[in-house]
Amino acid sequence: MTERRLLLVNGPNLNLLGTREPEIYGSQTLADVEQVVADAAAARGFEVRAVQSNHEGVLLDAIHAARLDCAGIVINPGGLTHTSVVLRDALAGVDLPVAEVHISDVRQREEFRHHSYVADIASVHVVGEGVPGYATAVRLLLDVITGRAEG
Repeated sequence: MTERRLLLVNGPNLNLLGTREPEIYGSQTLADVEQVVADAAAARGFEVRAVQSNHEGVLLDAIHAARLDCAGIVINPGGLTHTSVVLRDALAGVDLPVAEVHISDVRQREEFRHHSYVADIASVHVVGEGVPGYATAVRLLLDVITGRAEG
């Protein structure tokens, strides 16, 4: 493996972190998320390219581009988790390890949030740990990428 970069993907509405339903998502912002991921990746010698969009095609293009220079993808698809087959297919198509992250515990929320189109192709799942869950996802994904098992 030559690339020491991760792609961080945050889907629709995650640009509103810090102000959107803070009782569910907390008060940390998207900038905080990006810093948490950058710090966790840097601790293991990796860098991060971050993308957030409310437009599915922008996310698909970023995922497709990642196959050229990234070792893995950390993604919080937002509402696309429960609706987007094309997002799932893009992730599967680039053949990179994927960590799926959700700030809230989607299993304890509305029934429609219980299904994830990403779940079956993700190597790592972190749910309900808030923004610190992104760091957990990075560490676990890097273990997969580097073949290292902690513990």
